[in-house]
Amino acid sequence: MTTATGKKSNARANRSDDARPSEKLSDEQLLQMLYDMMLIRRFEERAMQSYMQQKIGGFCHIYIGQEAVAVGSVAALRPDDPIITAYRDHGHALARGMHPDHCMAEMFGKITGCAKGKGGSMHMFDRPNEMYGGHAIVGGQCPLGVGLGFAIQYQKLDRVCLCYLGDGALNQGAFHEAMNLAAIWKLPVLFALENNMYSMGTHIERGTSAAHDLSKKAAAYDMRYAECDGMSTTDVYDCFVDQVARTRPVDGDPDNSEGPALINVVTYRYQGHSMSDPQKYRTREEVGEKQNEDPITTLSRQLMDQQRATQEQVDELDGKAKQAVRDAVKFADQSPEPDIEELYTDVYNEPYPPYRKGDLPEMVKKAEGDESDSR
Repeated sequence: MTTATGKKSNARANRSDDARPSEKLSDEQLLQMLYDMMLIRRFEERAMQSYMQQKIGGFCHIYIGQEAVAVGSVAALRPDDPIITAYRDHGHALARGMHPDHCMAEMFGKITGCAKGKGGSMHMFDRPNEMYGGHAIVGGQCPLGVGLGFAIQYQKLDRVCLCYLGDGALNQGAFHEAMNLAAIWKLPVLFALENNMYSMGTHIERGTSAAHDLSKKAAAYDMRYAECDGMSTTDVYDCFVDQVARTRPVDGDPDNSEGPALINVVTYRYQGHSMSDPQKYRTREEVGEKQNEDPITTLSRQLMDQQRATQEQVDELDGKAKQAVRDAVKFADQSPEPDIEELYTDVYNEPYPPYRKGDLPEMVKKAEGDESDSR
């Protein structure tokens, strides 16, 4: 399904053969992608259960159905490429490498969470893995993604920022301002539209102009446009490998980059917008039909049909994912609540009484300790 329109590719982006990038992945790499999706799926299932048990408070947005988007796109990046996303962010955090223990602890509001329990479900943050949120304001992450792209260009780095957004953000002014500035300055930013068709409870065709041809959104800013099947891990990977290569500035020189792009990743969420969503805007039959396109089942069958994996291997990976999530729930349950003094930390960059500078999250301390040990 991968398609691309807009500006022509330069010679640097043209591959020497016709093989799709996913066809060059090893069995181990594909099995890792399958495991990552299984981990997200099992994590979200237990998050739903924990929410119903009132262990998770506030809003909780589930990623089930969209796993191929985060896993396929992140796999196309380098570890030092920054990402930023909206509030349906647990999947991105796990795909990027956050340990499920710290992810679940954050949702439980515990001190061992990635943001010491202060962010919760909508604000996953992982500095060691170059993940800069988790943002609750619709479209609010788009200008921040452009800022990350500007930082890359200013420092003359050969990196690419991946800025995820939902289809509801297409109607926000911040998105259009971000697209405009990214195009004018030719910033190394990819706007990854996770188009699950229902921003909250309104179908995209009822709430967004040119919904039948979203390439017009990119054309308005003289920007590249690409589209891929968000229910296929390999299709997402192939699309993002190509677009990342075209956007990445060689030697940090923007003249050696084709600039930003809008990528329409057509996907579907199987759960409601949030845990409180009664889903009266769509039928069970529609959801059931889309479940036949389950990205985890699709990749599993693909690997087995190609004799690159056995049913036993697939089952073993799923068992491993289930155990990792059980351990994460246990870790979150047993972790302490933040002390009352934490109300006065991490508020200001330059604290003054009674505010003070807080300690780094346990997750960050461990990551930085591992880095120093490796040196």
